[in-house]
Amino acid sequence: MTISHADFIAGIAKGLAVLESFDTERQRLNATLAAQRAGLTRAAARRHLLTLEHLGYLETDGSYFWLSAKVLRFSGSYLASARLPRLIQPTLNRLAAQTGESLSAVVLDGDQVVIIGRGGSSRMLAYGLHLGARLPAHATSTGRVLLAAKSRSDFQAWMKGRELPRLTSHTVVEPRQFKALIEEVRQQDHCVAHEQHELGVHAVAVPLRTMDGKTVAALNCVTSPDKLEERRLHQELLPLLLDAARELRALL
Repeated sequence: MTISHADFIAGIAKGLAVLESFDTERQRLNATLAAQRAGLTRAAARRHLLTLEHLGYLETDGSYFWLSAKVLRFSGSYLASARLPRLIQPTLNRLAAQTGESLSAVVLDGDQVVIIGRGGSSRMLAYGLHLGARLPAHATSTGRVLLAAKSRSDFQAWMKGRELPRLTSHTVVEPRQFKALIEEVRQQDHCVAHEQHELGVHAVAVPLRTMDGKTVAALNCVTSPDKLEERRLHQELLPLLLDAARELRALL
């Protein structure tokens, strides 16, 4: 959605850029680091950090700043009120009980996927795939499904000038190979990924579509090496996910 210059509030955009500069790589930032990450001057970054700390969204030791628990108000409100997570969660719970595996529902946000629904045992949740977790789209089964849902021109625009980080020795990072992989996912309408994001993690994913065919999310199942069988992925888990996607289509 476009917005007119008169309606755009630059201060809000800069404040959110400072909040988004905190991530798993950098949990604590000073004004210099925040400025570099948010694309601001050091003086502007310092003012935004101090304001956010005053409002309770950051904590500080006087030099470095870090996120406070108050930021969870946003994610908590989304998960409690958004329609998509509420519609998908019962299906995740059912599939987790049926398979004994870990299930996730995710949406695409730029070059990452965000988990909006989870189902599975505490043992499987130890992979750290918690609600709100962000993972690189190129190295996940769900991300590849959502990228394949883009039109070819939109996917080409997403790929333009992009470097794909190598996360394991198995991660596909060569552009031509990755484009071929996405085309294969587009044709098959599902994705199986082996140790692309993390060693020992194997996953299968399918798109979740509305009745008019728009892909709004992806559903996947993650399994561990001790339970991995290629036949089980294709003959047991994939059909269950496809059936669930068809059932959800009428609700989405």
